[in-house]
Order: sequence, then C-alpha cells, then structure tokens
Amino acid sequence: MRLLRNDTMQYLFNTKLPFLQVFRLKLSELRPGYFRATAYNKNDLILPTANWIPSLFFKFEQSFYGLHTSLEERDLIISASHLLDVLSPAYRHPFLDFAAYDDETVNHFQAIQTTLPLWNDPKLWQQTTVTEEGFTFSNALLQHAVEQKLMDAGLSKEDTLALIPFFQNGGWPMQTSHVFDGVKVALRLSEPEENEENWLLETVLISPNAAKHWTPASSKLKLPILEALPKKWSAIANDIEELQNQIVDLIQLNAESAQFIHTQFNDQEVREFLRLELTKLQALGFDVILPAWLKELRQSKMRVRVSANNQSARSVAGLDDILTFKWQFSMNGEEISAEAFQKLVAEKREFIRIGTEWFRIDAEWLNEMRELMDQAKEENWTVRDLLFRELPETLTAPIEDDTEDDAERDDPLFAFEMQQSLQDYIDQLQNKKGLPKVAVPAKLHAELRPYQQEGFEWLVFMRDQKFGACLADDMGLGKTVQLITYMLHTVSVLQIDKPTLIVCPTSVVGNWQKELTRFAPDLEVYTHYGPRRLKGDDLTSYIATQRPHVILSTYGTVTQDADDLQLIDWATVALDEAQNIKNMQTLQSRAIRKLKGEHHIALTGTPVENRLSELWAIFDFIHKGYLGSFTRFTENFITPIEREESESHKRVLRMKIRPFLLRRSKRDPELQLNLPDKQESLEFCALTPEQAAHYEGYIQDTLATLEELTGFEKKGRILKMLNKLKQLCNHPALFLKEPFEDANTMVSRSVKLKRIIEMTKEIIDNGEQCLIFTQYIGMGNLIQHCLTELYNVEVPFLTGSMPKNQRDNLVDQFQAGEFPVFLLSLKAGGTGLNLTAATHVLHADRWWNPAVENQATDRAYRIGQTQFVQVHKFVTIGTIEEKIDKMIAMKSALSEELIQSSKWLTELDDSELMDLLILDTGNIK
Repeated sequence: MRLLRNDTMQYLFNTKLPFLQVFRLKLSELRPGYFRATAYNKNDLILPTANWIPSLFFKFEQSFYGLHTSLEERDLIISASHLLDVLSPAYRHPFLDFAAYDDETVNHFQAIQTTLPLWNDPKLWQQTTVTEEGFTFSNALLQHAVEQKLMDAGLSKEDTLALIPFFQNGGWPMQTSHVFDGVKVALRLSEPEENEENWLLETVLISPNAAKHWTPASSKLKLPILEALPKKWSAIANDIEELQNQIVDLIQLNAESAQFIHTQFNDQEVREFLRLELTKLQALGFDVILPAWLKELRQSKMRVRVSANNQSARSVAGLDDILTFKWQFSMNGEEISAEAFQKLVAEKREFIRIGTEWFRIDAEWLNEMRELMDQAKEENWTVRDLLFRELPETLTAPIEDDTEDDAERDDPLFAFEMQQSLQDYIDQLQNKKGLPKVAVPAKLHAELRPYQQEGFEWLVFMRDQKFGACLADDMGLGKTVQLITYMLHTVSVLQIDKPTLIVCPTSVVGNWQKELTRFAPDLEVYTHYGPRRLKGDDLTSYIATQRPHVILSTYGTVTQDADDLQLIDWATVALDEAQNIKNMQTLQSRAIRKLKGEHHIALTGTPVENRLSELWAIFDFIHKGYLGSFTRFTENFITPIEREESESHKRVLRMKIRPFLLRRSKRDPELQLNLPDKQESLEFCALTPEQAAHYEGYIQDTLATLEELTGFEKKGRILKMLNKLKQLCNHPALFLKEPFEDANTMVSRSVKLKRIIEMTKEIIDNGEQCLIFTQYIGMGNLIQHCLTELYNVEVPFLTGSMPKNQRDNLVDQFQAGEFPVFLLSLKAGGTGLNLTAATHVLHADRWWNPAVENQATDRAYRIGQTQFVQVHKFVTIGTIEEKIDKMIAMKSALSEELIQSSKWLTELDDSELMDLLILDTGNIK
C-alpha cells in the first residue's frame, strides 16, 4: 500500500468551491459489497467518527442522518448501497470532498466515480442481463449495491425478477417517498362508509402546511389530472401521472392513470391488496395510508398511566360524578411530563431521543392521545363517560405482568388507578354484586329464586343508571319472569305510564301471553299481531286512551309496522331471542335498532360471547355505537378471535361488555344450589290459519256423524277424532297424510314444529343433549327431516321396531356424547332406558295419561343424573291439547285410577265434549 502525499492527492469529486472541507479517506473492502472507511487529518492522525460522519450523512434520513450507522472503534462500516446513496447528488454535502489516502482508495474512488452516474439513472435496468437465475451488471460495485438495495426493501429474488419490467419502465431509482415541489403524493385506503360495502383506494396529495389530505372534488374525478388540480400545483401534474402510471402497472390496478386514482374494492379485493400489493408498494417507496386500526403495532414503546378521581365529596361514587385525571407518560423507562408530551405533539415530532436511543412515534397515535387529554379536560368526563367512551384500542389493552420482558408487551397501555370509592363502584358494575335491594312487586304471582331476584335488581339498577342491559341466562333459568317482575316494578313503583314493547319470535307469542297472564294478571297487555292489528292513528289513539302496560309483538310485525312503532316513545323496548337481529344489514335488524325506548333490554339464552356477530348487533341495540361500526368490530375482534383465537383480544372484549351483560349458566355450582332437580314448563304454541281451518272443518264433519252411532261406536269415533286432532296440532301434513316438502316450508306451516326445531338448535349450541318424545312415527320423521336439512344434524329415532342390539348401541353412544339429540317413540322409549346424558326432555305431543309422560321423562331424570333436567311440554293454544292439560291438572287431585288411561275422555257428557272440541279462535294467529 502506497500512501499519497499532498502533491499527488486524488479527489473523489474534484470540486473547487470556497469553504470546501476535505477529509482524507481510507476505503478498504471488508468483503464483497461492504467497506471500512477511516478518515485522517493532514498529520495522518485518525479523526473521530463524530467529526466527519454527520457531514457524510448530511441528508440521509434512512439511517437517521448517521445515527444508525455501524461503527468499529474509529471506523465506519458501510454497504455499497448506502455508500453510493450518501455520495449521490441527492444526498451528498455540497461543501464536502474526500481525498484518497492510499492507492487502494484511489481504485475504489475510480469505481465510485464510474458507478455514481448509473446508480440513480432510470435507464439503469436496461443495461442488465436477465436470466432465470437472476440479473447481472457488468459493474461489480453496482451489482452489489443493487442487490443490497433490493434486500433492504425486503424483496426476494422472485419478487425482483417479476419487478424488472417495472424498474425498466421508470420504477428506478427506488425512492423512500414521492415529493414534488414540496407536495407528497400517496395512496389512501379508506374503510366503507356507514351502510356501504366497498372500500376506496385513492390518490391523495399532502402539503406540509395543510391539516388534511387533498383529493379532487367528486365532480372532477373524471377530469385529466391537470384540470382537476388547483392552479398552484399544476406544475406537478405530469409527475403525478407518471407516478400513477407506475402504480397501475406495478399492481395491475384497474384504473386510468391520466385521472386521479379513485378505485373501489370489495372485502376480498382489500384482503388481496393488503396481503400481496401493500408490501410491494411500501418496499418500492410508495406511501400507502391505511386506517389507523389496520396498522401494525405501534413502533413506539410509550406507556400511558392515568389516575382518575371523582370530585364528589360523597364517600360513594356515582355514574355522574366528574373525574379529574393525572396523566403520566414514559418511554424506555424514562418519565415524560404531560407538558413535554404536549410539546411533542405540537411540534409534530416523529423521532425523539430518550437517553441514548432514538424512537419513532406514530403521529396519529400522538394526536389521538392529545385529543383524549383535551376532551377529558374540557368536557368534564364522568364515570359514565369513562365506561362508554370509545377509547382507541391500543389504549384499552389489558396491563401485562410487570415481570414480562418490556419488548414483548403490547404497547401502549391505558390504566386507571382509581380511588377506592370509585373502584368499588366500577366493581359493582363489573361483578353485579352489592346492588341496591329492590322489593319484589306485590302483584307478582310468583316466588323468585335468589338468582332471579338478583337479575331483577340488576335490570332495575341498569335502568336507574340509564344503561342498556343484556340478560343472557341459560335457557330455562327464567329470563321471562325476571323481565315481567321488572315491568311490574316500572308500573307499580316507578309509576311510568308509557307502554313497554316486547318483541319476540312468532313461535313464542303464545307463551308470552300465557306467562304474562300467569305471573302478572294485573298488567294490561295488547298483542300487536295478525291481520286485525291496529295501525297508524288507530294504534296511537288506542295507546293514548286505553293505556296498555305492555305491547306484545313479533319481529316480522315490527318490521312491517316500523314507521308507526318508531314514532312511539316506549318505557322499555325488550327483545326476546335477541339473536334475531344478528344480521345488521337486514330490514328487520335495522327496523328494530331504530326503536326508541327509555331503556333497552335484550334477552337471549344463547352463549353470545361465542357468537360475536350476534354480540355486536345486540350491543348496537342496547347502546348504539358502543362497540363501534360492524366493519371495525370485525377487524378488531371477530377476525382475531374467531380465526386466530387471540386471547388478548378476548380479554379486551370481555372487559368492554362485562358491565352490560348478565349471564348465568345451569352449570354454575353457585346457582344449582337454588334450583330444583327437575323443572317442568309448558311451551305454548298457536295454530296457523291453515291448521285452524282444518281443525274446525274436521270437528263439524265428525260431530254430524256422532248422533247416528251407538255408545260403543261413539267412544271409538271420539278416540279416533282426538287422535287426528292431536296430529293436526303437530302439523297439517300429518293430518292430511301428505309427503314432506322442503324443511323451510314444513316449519312455516306449524308454530309447534318451528319452536321444537328452534329449541333443539339452541340446546345443541349450548353444548347440551336432549331427548324428544312423540307418539307419532310421522312426527318423529318430520323432526328428523327438518333438523337434517336446516342444520345438518343427524338424529337417531328409536321406535318399537328397532332391534335390541341397535337400540342398546344407540343408548351407549348417546350416553357417551356421540350425538346431541335422541328421538324416541313415547311407548318404545318410555321405560327401561337410562339416558342421563340428557339435560332437556321435549314432549312434542301430549299423552292423555300423565303417568306415561312421567315415565318417559324419567329416562333422563333418574338415579345417576347429576345435572339439572328441564322438561318442556308443547301445548297448542285453544285446542284440545290445552283444554285436556287443564282437565288433567284438575283431575290429578282425584283418584289416580280415573286418569290412568284415556277411558275418562270417552265418558264425557255432550256439553263437556263440546267444550273440549270447540276451537278457541281468539288464540289463532
């Protein structure tokens, strides 16, 4: 190696400018494509890197102006790519030159001088040789630099080969951003507007002095770029068009590059864009602005801790108490005052130095925090605001264990350290314990179990605090009686004279009528259903004059009469089977969510926390906007929870919904202490108009022939008639001996069948097992047909003709939990079987002998049963089923022999027989 003297100096740039500073540089190749650089003064003493590296990296932002360079003692280690960048005209210091320290450096200077004109030449890629194996430049330095540039951008060999046409067509040099005359050009992806489905990808212009991104007015979208631009930016029209042309070619976008990009994407296209195109665009220096909630985790590691105290002098906090906040920020263990944080935001700082390290802070996150602080200060937030406010998701992430490595935590955190009275109040909301005691209304005709009393008190508390409520107890725990008790309280204690609207599925209207009559006979109830229902002014006049306490209606009816019902100011709007509004786009769901009530209550027996779309719809009803838009909810919770099973997202969602959701399970040991071992309930169902017409016609035809029969013949005809009517109550196809149609059609012709199918599906969804008993093979086959076609549930059917081996096999499989639903003929399955895996028993049709029904029920409720068993007996309103049920209840007080067979039915006198047979048309729906 020969050291060069001053009179033989070789300069890199050979500039003759005044004030020029020259460093003597020794450049040696460590390995192909990587160099060691050392600077010397005129006395051949090595210069500290701090003396010359800041000048070398004068404009080079990628390494934060040299702060992220690799140093070895007094030397700089630099790649060929970065070396060419910092020495290129775009980045090099105008008053800086380098003199070669030795012959080796002279050779490297000559290679650099040859390569620099090519490095940023758009025609560079026209000089390369391309093969299936890769690309080759004749210049070795250029080859290394290009490979490093592509690798730094995260582009694979396959990516590069595919992008060569793009590079050859003006896509080189790769840029970190695209700025023309101070105006940055970027793409922006926006989520759909409310009630819209498509996303929008558009070109936006960003001026350093403007608060908002600029896009052309909608009327100018089809104009050429020059005509759409403001005059002050007309000089950059060609630059924008050229840039858009590159984007269109790069990602094969269906857009016209001569106009501003304004392209709509559906959900699938957005997923493809984010998965395939976004990384490519960002790697090549194109700015893409995404919705904040689509971004990756924040690059900053800033922590936020907020202590909240109520200003009230009372010892117990309340929802309307005003809070004061103390904000504390820290990063990398260093405290940052609230004033310093505000200064960071005001200065729009992107990079900050904490200790010896530099950090990049997300500007949007900073603004979110500043707005939050300003709002808390200016708006006098209360406890209620705190619970309901839609805080940014990253601010509501649960606190991780302090022992966990800081780098692995979710950042940032938003924690509230509350004074004790305020914390007690929040705990009260979260855990539903210690709520104010409320006396059960005297006019309630029922005795509430302890957990039902708690549910009633919770509903009253939520009304007092102006919170919507979702009562999500398991099926059979008595949601109906809890709501009825609550309604009696609003009438008798709160003296509210507005009506309550109960919306339920058609299949349970009859059940609600019966339960309201049974538990609260003093409540005036109007059933708003059927062709004769009141509408418009007639309905409002009826409510004003008759003052009904309860309006009972169905989802379908409310949808049809939405315009009328949405104008009424309801005391409470309560939804039974609230999962019926799960699809936000349906007319039914939108109509229901527009109803106006002082209090909104949702009842559902399904595990809503596992059905997130239903959960969103229910919360949009009880407190609109609390969980954000459905699109945002899908991205924030449904996707990470249902697809990725993210535990952290589950915790966040559980924390948000917990104050407004009360769910008790039969498997909760605390509740089972308060429950009987077996609970029987009647499920009342109405006849359809088709069934009612057949029912009355058949009775009239049969009664006309009874007068001509002898006593013995008459008894036989009565039994045959009763049997036919029971089949008709099940389904008209059984009565008419018709073949089965598709399941949806069959379900629509019988409310009882529809309710049996719905309840069975609910039991399956709850992870439970059930037995279904029927007297009729046809009814069993029909239930099988509907469950298979509608829900793909295979249901074995045990009948008297089944061989013993097959029967025993099915019993063992059911007991082992291999299938959830077991259909049984009442006689074949009524005795001798042990089916204790079942927690529900459904009697599709009533046997005249209660002992036979009880024997069948005891297949599940017997020795060995450790679970609570619910028995559901389906009764068709206004028919012989309901009337015989009442007669059995009365005669049960007499001798058992009288009702141990159907004999007693044939002994009825003519007037009793007429009362039994005549259809009560007031209950026909």
